[in-house]
Order: sequence, then C-alpha cells, then structure tokens
Amino acid sequence: QVQLVESGGGLVQAGGSLRLSCAASGRTFSSYAVGWFRQAPGKEREFIAAVTYTGGNTYYADFLKGRFTISRDNAKNTVYLQMNSLKPEDTAVYHCAADPEFQRLWLDPYGMDYWGKGTLVLVSS
Repeated sequence: QVQLVESGGGLVQAGGSLRLSCAASGRTFSSYAVGWFRQAPGKEREFIAAVTYTGGNTYYADFLKGRFTISRDNAKNTVYLQMNSLKPEDTAVYHCAADPEFQRLWLDPYGMDYWGKGTLVLVSS
C-alpha cells in the first residue's frame, strides 16, 4: 500500500508563492510516478504536473508550465510542487497521486489507485 499526505496549502495573495509537499509511506513508493492535481469548486479535476519514479523526467500541463515546478526526493519519500506567481484562478484543493504508469497521470486523472486527501490553496485578488 501507498499512503500520501499533502501539506503546505493556505491563503496567499495574488503574485505570491507556495510550496506544497506530498509525503508518502510504503516501501514501493519509489517505484511509482507521482502527479499533482487540483479541483476548484464546480470544476473537474485537472492535471498539473507529473514526475517519474526516478525523478529524471517531468511533464506539465501547458497552461501551468513556467509557474509551477514539480520535484522529487525519494530519500525523503516526498514530492514537491513549487507554485509561483499565483493567480486567483489557481484557487483549488490540490491533491497528489501515485501510479506505476507515468502517462496515466495526465491521460486519466481519475485512474490512480493512491490519492492524498488534498490541501487547500486560496489565492486572493
């Protein structure tokens, strides 16, 4: 089993930054690709970014590339999402998820078996 816990969300003014963490447990965590997702009120879950189990490859949603950065430290069992230049439309609950198939993270955003409960990011204007 893989357990994921997100942290680092909060209230921030537009233009500010936050660093989210996804802490994982389970001895097979390093074999999984990990992605970040978000869901705003009344909206579908959308993909943000993913990183392979080695940390050597990343993939970003086009509309977020350049503002958000995903990284991974398997020694700490943690995946991070650095968010810069935040906008009010970034307000959402942010989740991390793990899956052995890298591409599934953005091709099927509801298809992963392991999810965290999420952390709320609220960006004020």
